[in-house]
Amino acid sequence: MSSEKHLDFYLHPGLLKNARAGNHNFIAKIVEVAEQGGFTVGFRGDSLRERDESRNRPGYTMFHMQEPNGPRALTFRRVYHYPFWQIEPTNKRWDWRVAQTRFDTARIDETEARRFYGYWRKRLFGDAADKATRDGIVYVPLQGRLTERRSFQTCSPMEMLVSTLQHDPSRRVIATLHPKEHYSASEISKLDALEARFPRLTVQEIDMAEMLQRCDYVVTQNSSAAFNGYFFGKPCVLFARVDFHHIAADVYRMGLDRAFETVLTETPDYASYIWWFWQKMSINADRPEATNKIRQALRRAGWPV
Repeated sequence: MSSEKHLDFYLHPGLLKNARAGNHNFIAKIVEVAEQGGFTVGFRGDSLRERDESRNRPGYTMFHMQEPNGPRALTFRRVYHYPFWQIEPTNKRWDWRVAQTRFDTARIDETEARRFYGYWRKRLFGDAADKATRDGIVYVPLQGRLTERRSFQTCSPMEMLVSTLQHDPSRRVIATLHPKEHYSASEISKLDALEARFPRLTVQEIDMAEMLQRCDYVVTQNSSAAFNGYFFGKPCVLFARVDFHHIAADVYRMGLDRAFETVLTETPDYASYIWWFWQKMSINADRPEATNKIRQALRRAGWPV
């Protein structure tokens, strides 16, 4: 067998241990598909050195939540909640196949979509989603690098906050900081100044599910909180590119004014969208068709499986 028909996974320590023991459901299914296609499979750590050295190794490469570094490299990433995954040639969600595909409800079984949606909103959020209200709040889950505009963003997060306050002059705006981000003293100072300038703005720590339950809508760059808001029937304004943009008021596609004009005037079909996004366009690792979907994803990338 050619040494080039070999697949190496590059994984962080916890995932590496589980993968080697065969205890990670999705990785085990990728291994199954690869071995059925005649591949040998190995597992390595995902240190910067290991990833750099992967460029010079023969065979194929699979990263977890890292940008692929060559034509024979792919990444796999959870689609917001288990057991849903994607395998893609890029780690940039806005360039994924689902992001480029038109959402069409024509061939979706509405009864099945409602059942699926109801099951997952209950599983993820218990009774909270059923008790959703609209309390005159705009929920703004902030991410990182508040004063920078990155290539996939239409403006910086700080500019997003100002735009929200200007385009919605009546509602309270509650912004939250991401618990895994580090914010500089300068960023905190600018947020404090913005709170002083706009009394309707507060920046505070508060549970995501509570905010989704109470808010009128979500404004974010591309936080997964907006995706979770779909389970509460809450629309969103997106200021950056992402994979779940199809039913959002998307500043990137619509422009700023149009996005805020439409966010509360249109009612998306949340149930059909969640079914389409997860059950059709993602890989549900708990479903029997998962291995076939994995095989299709590898073949789309030109892998000989």
